[in-house]
Amino acid sequence: MKIPRVTTITLGVSDLNESTEFYKSVLGDEPNTSYDGVTFIELPGAWISLYPLENLAKDISPDVPTNQREFSGVTLAHNAQSREDVISIIERARSAGARVVKEPQETFWGGFSGYFADPDGYYWEIAWGPMFEFTENGDMKFKEDA
Repeated sequence: MKIPRVTTITLGVSDLNESTEFYKSVLGDEPNTSYDGVTFIELPGAWISLYPLENLAKDISPDVPTNQREFSGVTLAHNAQSREDVISIIERARSAGARVVKEPQETFWGGFSGYFADPDGYYWEIAWGPMFEFTENGDMKFKEDA
């Protein structure tokens, strides 16, 4: 069976209330719900859930470590529809308390992007690329002529 899309990305967080407020500020919207100690945020095409790190680790296995402060090699990304949107989103994240790791700038691959880290150190890339376009419902795809 092919998995057609990722539906939820769960972030293990050190402070559920702080992370919920951070994402509320960055995304500009109320989280859908908090349920039994987990915050759920519905986005087009996928959800983000915020789960206290220790509880998430226990849910996986008693042997999973809870030290996440080192770079894991995983980043999250949002592809914006313009360079201006990249700048605006990075500024909104900065205002919400994010640490901007890389200011928005031209990239080697012909796009424009910047990075920020959320309160738990998860890295987000905010990018725009000339090879992408968006459908009416917001799904990203390669341009036909790219």
